[in-house]
Amino acid sequence: MSGADRFNVGIDLGTTNSVLAYLKPESAGDQGQVLAIDQVTQPGLVEARDQLPSFLYQTHEAEVSTGELALPWGSGGPQLVGQGARFLGAKTPLRLVASAKSWLCHGGVDRHSALLPLNAPEEVPKISPVAASATYLAHLQAAWDYRYPQQPLAQQNITLTVPASFDPAARDLTAEAARSLGLDNLTLLEEPQAALYAWVHASGEQWREQLQVGDLVLVVDIGGGTTDLSLVAVTEEAGNLALNRVAVGDHILLGGDNMDLALAYRIKAKLEAEGKTLQSWQIQALTHGCRDAKESLLEHPDEQAVPLVVPSRGSRLMGSTLRTELTREEVEQTLVDGFFPQVPITEHPRQAPRGGLTQMGLPYAQDAGITRHLAAFLCRQSHAADAFLSPGVDFIKPTAILLNGGVLKAPQLADRLLAVINGWLQPAGAPPARLLSGADLDRAVARGAAYYGYVRQGHGVRIRGGLASAFYVGIESAMPAVPGMPPPLQALCVAPFGMEEGSATSPSAQQFGLVVGEPVTFRFFGSTVRRDDTPGTLLDHWDDAELEELPPIQVTLPAEGRAAGEVVPVQLAARVNELGTLRLEAIAVGDQQRWQVELDVRENAL
Repeated sequence: MSGADRFNVGIDLGTTNSVLAYLKPESAGDQGQVLAIDQVTQPGLVEARDQLPSFLYQTHEAEVSTGELALPWGSGGPQLVGQGARFLGAKTPLRLVASAKSWLCHGGVDRHSALLPLNAPEEVPKISPVAASATYLAHLQAAWDYRYPQQPLAQQNITLTVPASFDPAARDLTAEAARSLGLDNLTLLEEPQAALYAWVHASGEQWREQLQVGDLVLVVDIGGGTTDLSLVAVTEEAGNLALNRVAVGDHILLGGDNMDLALAYRIKAKLEAEGKTLQSWQIQALTHGCRDAKESLLEHPDEQAVPLVVPSRGSRLMGSTLRTELTREEVEQTLVDGFFPQVPITEHPRQAPRGGLTQMGLPYAQDAGITRHLAAFLCRQSHAADAFLSPGVDFIKPTAILLNGGVLKAPQLADRLLAVINGWLQPAGAPPARLLSGADLDRAVARGAAYYGYVRQGHGVRIRGGLASAFYVGIESAMPAVPGMPPPLQALCVAPFGMEEGSATSPSAQQFGLVVGEPVTFRFFGSTVRRDDTPGTLLDHWDDAELEELPPIQVTLPAEGRAAGEVVPVQLAARVNELGTLRLEAIAVGDQQRWQVELDVRENAL
C-alpha cells in the first residue's frame, strides 16, 4: 500500500479507556472519524462503542462459556478486554487487570514480568504490563481489520500517544507492545500535544483568531491514572503563528482512579457507621462500583444518587446489609475539595514521611491535591518560555487553558480548576486565563493523533517540541579509595532539552573510560528545568529538584578483541530516534569502534 493510500490513524492507549480515530488519506477537511469498537459488554452481548475500556479480565471456565465471549472476528477468551472486563471485574476484582499503562512507567519493577493482577491468587493467570498493553492494541487492531479487511491496520500510518512525562524507557515499551503486533509504521506523540492538535484541527483557521503571539497555553490533561501538564508558547515565524512546547510536568500518578478510591473509602466509612464491615477485596469491588456511579452523577445533572451493591463471596448478594448509595453531594464534596483545593500559588505537594516497608504497588502521588501539583509546576517552570516571551518572575503565567481528560468533563471540577488558576493570576497583575472551548475531552487525544499524521505529511501547523527533558549519564570520578565513601559522581549532559527526534549530537570533546567485557551499570538522569545545558556540560553537583535519576541500565558490553574489564578511552554521543528513545554511543578513540546503550529496560545493550 502506497503512502498516499494509507489512513492516518491515531490511538489513545489510555489508562482507563482507549480510543482509535482516523482520517482518510490526504484528508483534513473534516474532523475524521472515531472507530466504533466491537466488544463484549456483558457475557453473551456484543456492542460497538467509541471507547474500549483498558481493562483485562482473566475469566474462569465456570463463570462464562466460550460462546459468551465470542466476538465478530472469532472466538474470544479466556482473556476478556473492554467493557465486559470492567463489568465482570467489578464483581471479582482479583481477576481484573487495570492501570497497565501506569505500570509501564514504573521503573521499580520488571515490566516484562507477569505481575498483573497484583496480589491475585495463584490460580489466576497473570500478565505483564507490556503484554497487557499489547492485548488492548490487539483488540483495536482486530476491530479495525474486521471493519476494513482490505486496509489492515498494520499498513496504515499510526500515531500512538504517550504521556508527555513518559521517560524513554516507557516510550520504548509502548512502542514494543505495538511492534509485537506488526504495527511497525509507528510514531509516538505526547498526549497534551495531541489534545492541542485536535483543538487546532477542530477550530480550522479560527484558531489563529483565538490565539496570538505572546500567548502561553497551559494544557491540563487529567485522565484515569495520571495528571499530565504541558505549556505551549505561541510565537511568530516568517509572519505566521507557530506553536512551541516549552515545558512538561512530572509523571504524576493522580487521576480518576484516585478519585474512585476516595469515594469507595467514603462509602466504606458510611457502611461502618451502620455497623457493616468490608473485606479488602470488597473495597476493590466497591471502587469499581463508585467509578460507574461517579460517571453517571457527573454526566447527568438531574441525578441525585446512584445505588451501590457490594458483592459477597457467595452466589447471592448479602441482602440489604451491603446496599447503599452514592449521592451527588458526596461526589462533589470528595472530589472538588479533596482533589482541587483552593490553595495559594506557594502551596506545593506535601510529602509525608514514608514507612520503611510498603506493599508492592504503583508509586502514586502522596498528595491528592491536583492544584498543589499544578502550583509547583508553574513555579518550577517560571523561566520555561523566556526564549519566546517576557521573562517569568515567581511563576509562569498562562494566558489560555486547554482541558483534556474524562475527569474534567464534570463542570464542577473544571470550574474549580479555572477559578484556582485565575485566583493565582489576579494578585500577580496578570489577566485571567481564557478557556479554549470546543474540545472533545474523551476523544481529543486520538483525534489529534490522527491529525498529526496528516501534519507529518507537510500540512497544517506543527507543534515544535523535541525532548521534554535534558538527559545526563553518570560519570564516576577517578580518585583514591576512601573507606565507606563511594567515588563522587558527575553528570554529563548527553541530550539537551528540546533535542529533536531523529537527530544526533557530535562526539564529546572530553574523553571517558568505558569498561567492556564485564557487567557494569549505567546511571542516567533527566531534568525538565535545566534548559540551557548543552551536550558535554559536566555537572559536579546539583539539587535534588534539578535532576531525577532514572532506572539504571545493567549491561555487559562486548569486549570484541579486548580483555574483559579493559577500560577503553571513548568519546560520547547521543542519538534520539523517531520514537523519542535515547541511545548513548561510546566511540573508541583511535579505531572508532562503537558501543551503544539505549535508555530502556532490556537486559543487554544493542
